[in-house]
Amino acid sequence: MGVLLGVAAAGARGADAISQAPPETLEAGYRQMYNLQFAEAHQTFQDWQRSHSDDPLAAASDAAQYLFAEFDRMHILQSEFFTHDQHFLTDHKLAPDPLVKQHFQAALTASRGMATRQPGTRAEFAALLCDGLESDYTALIEKRYAAAFLQMKSGRSRAEKLLAANPSYYDAWIAVGVENYMLSVKPAPVRWLLRLSGGETDRALGIEKLRLTAEKGHFLAPFARLLLAVAALRDHHADQARALLTGLCHEFPRNPLYALELARLSGPLGHPQNASAQGSRP
Repeated sequence: MGVLLGVAAAGARGADAISQAPPETLEAGYRQMYNLQFAEAHQTFQDWQRSHSDDPLAAASDAAQYLFAEFDRMHILQSEFFTHDQHFLTDHKLAPDPLVKQHFQAALTASRGMATRQPGTRAEFAALLCDGLESDYTALIEKRYAAAFLQMKSGRSRAEKLLAANPSYYDAWIAVGVENYMLSVKPAPVRWLLRLSGGETDRALGIEKLRLTAEKGHFLAPFARLLLAVAALRDHHADQARALLTGLCHEFPRNPLYALELARLSGPLGHPQNASAQGSRP
């Protein structure tokens, strides 16, 4: 338990740049996004793009804002979605918004175009972020898992190349962590097929890299800590999940997800109470 409690504390310190960011910076936009202030985040990212027209990370960040807004509208960011496998097989009650998808895809295209024209570490990170965002949209909203798997592998491959030259680019480790952890929780026969197809399914490695992003990452540290909380809930480590969610709740008080999940930890061994009845959400 001490390791993840340490991550929660270190992650809170590492997120200072996000939580205390001055206005009109990418950091401020991410703070707004994690606080579910999506219109404000969009404006912040747009303002940054206007004053930094060659920065591909601005458009990639705006794509993240569109994705998280859609996740929130469709309740996909509820950690119960990840801790109960049957939710992956259940259709969402809300349909994807085609206009959001259009804006999301346009932001990805703009970011990738700028990354091609402006090579460098920041451009490489923007490109792998685009791969990860597109994979998440494809899997969690459209439920096209085969296509999402290919996009996930592309993002991980980009991350490995970036990290080979820049191992301290800690946000990039999340691509390695997400693939290994999320694929590791699949049934054994599925994991075997995924490995045959080039997927990575090492759970311990996935957790290790998520911890690295949570502790030392910049833009994605809060998201990595949410995923670590999901992992703790899956493993019935209520105290670990509580420590991580409490830190997120304090940093992003406008986001009710963290407080909601903390309340659900009142069930035995950290299981959400009445899990089968949680299809209706506030």
